[in-house]
Amino acid sequence: MAIARALAGQPAVILADEPTGNLDSATGDSIVGLLRSLNAGGASIVIVTHNPEIAAAAPRLIRLRDGEITLDREATTGSGTS
Repeated sequence: MAIARALAGQPAVILADEPTGNLDSATGDSIVGLLRSLNAGGASIVIVTHNPEIAAAAPRLIRLRDGEITLDREATTGSGTS
């Protein structure tokens, strides 16, 4: 329900804090697919996650440690893993 409310106004920027945190893997995959689709449609998506699989789905990865950027790169093969 929270996702539907957040998307109702078709925002240009979506902040997703652990968007798959308490979901089963199938539902989590659906949410990642939805975020990819929204991004392809022009929305900017910012995902905050501790899940490396979710991070790998992003076209750009920015890693923070102790308030400092330790990695900032765009995916070269569709994966933001490191």
